[in-house]
Amino acid sequence: MLIGLLRQLAKLPLSWIHAVGGTLGWVVYFLSGEYAARLRANLLQSGLWQDEKDFQRILRRNIADSGKAVAELVPVWFRPVVPALQLVVRAGPLALVEDAERRERGVIYLTPHLGCFDAAALWVGQRRPITVLYRPPKMKALQPLIEAGRGRDRVRLAPANLGGVRLLLKALKRGEAVGILPDQVPGEGEGVWAEFFGRPAYTMTLVGRLVEATGATILMTAAVRLPDGAGYAIHFSEFNGLPAGISGPRALNMAIEKLVRLEPSQYLWSYNRYKVPAGAMPPPEGTDSHA
Repeated sequence: MLIGLLRQLAKLPLSWIHAVGGTLGWVVYFLSGEYAARLRANLLQSGLWQDEKDFQRILRRNIADSGKAVAELVPVWFRPVVPALQLVVRAGPLALVEDAERRERGVIYLTPHLGCFDAAALWVGQRRPITVLYRPPKMKALQPLIEAGRGRDRVRLAPANLGGVRLLLKALKRGEAVGILPDQVPGEGEGVWAEFFGRPAYTMTLVGRLVEATGATILMTAAVRLPDGAGYAIHFSEFNGLPAGISGPRALNMAIEKLVRLEPSQYLWSYNRYKVPAGAMPPPEGTDSHA
């Protein structure tokens, strides 16, 4: 019944859905002091603003965009595949995608919490099967809803556990695609501390292990919202390896930082990126950009 209702709501124009989502973003911001404080602190930490006026401009947009990020899942997940794909207005450079596919060693699409990452996965799925790593919700009642929305067409889901990692490896060895949120905080023992916007963040090592095992190509990916509910523009960029003296996790965070600079107001600054996972040691004193 709920899925049927969401399919009806998904027919509404994206501009209307974004308007509702933007309003809800402000409601949550005012009702949750902890949420608001974390959003402000993380945006402030990023340094992606020129002065106080610019900070306030990005903050206001981000509060609304955080609500849009939730509301837009309704059309992206519950419209039929073809109408949902039509929300992607442009994607490129396509040459990067085509070159990566021609190598036939699998492609890892890294989609941080920026814009509408679910739209990017759906777009890739029209080209070839993609297996997306996801963390099952704490509220088990939501799992069927998420699986119905995300796991359709040629988008497959892999839980964030050992079994899910095996599914990713198998997909890459078949020359298929996988999708990962590279700024998702990993569990204890699955990451290391590395700088992210000037502060230590527990960072996954999974991406490096997958590349070592398969030789897959990494593409940094972001589906950025266009103004007035016009849809999404997907941006691809190469992950150009490791700068001298920089470890893999720090290089990964540098690539994410570069992508976020495309549209900082659309990054999920409210995400608790700097938390210490249960069982993990806190960051060592003096963790720096070479961590």
